[in-house]
Amino acid sequence: MSVTQFNVLRPLNMIEKRNFKKRRAYNDPRHAHFLTFSCWKRMPLLNKDRSRNWVIDAISQMRINLDVSILAYVIMPEHVHLLVYPNNDHYEIRRILAALKSPVSRNAKKYLVENCETGWLNCLTTYHGAREVFRFWQPGGGFDENLFESKSIENVIDYIHANPVRRELVSHPSDWKWSSARHYFGEENSVLQVDKIDFS
Repeated sequence: MSVTQFNVLRPLNMIEKRNFKKRRAYNDPRHAHFLTFSCWKRMPLLNKDRSRNWVIDAISQMRINLDVSILAYVIMPEHVHLLVYPNNDHYEIRRILAALKSPVSRNAKKYLVENCETGWLNCLTTYHGAREVFRFWQPGGGFDENLFESKSIENVIDYIHANPVRRELVSHPSDWKWSSARHYFGEENSVLQVDKIDFS
């Protein structure tokens, strides 16, 4: 089944609930990965277009540099859901996550320093012994689920696109600019186009 055939119109009560627990990453060839990573202390650091665009830019660069297909995404105020498919058999999810998270963190710190946002800098700085560490994201790998069956991938795409509706940020998935829902509904004004993968 092609991902373009997935039904993103299913009622919300039919969409599978996800149990987000930390787990070990399995870098298995020809598996998709459902990734979730959250902002530091679940702060709404992604509630501005500026920081959301940093995420979009990071996804775009990671896709090119590491040869990873993007199947679905949503940027919420305090977390990101991303469904990816590494095209190389030899890959490491930790490298993919670093390529996604590090540029956003660097851009955030640079912006705060340049604009003398001392309050935010202090809020996002923690300490490891005497060493200062700037945190835009929660440390660690977040959530990572391996997917290889078309039905499971369909459920995750639906879950991702329904996030803003469940949170009552919009009334319809395609109303949320910062997700791939518009692409699946055939609209051309998506901020980031997704890739077509056949999982039949």
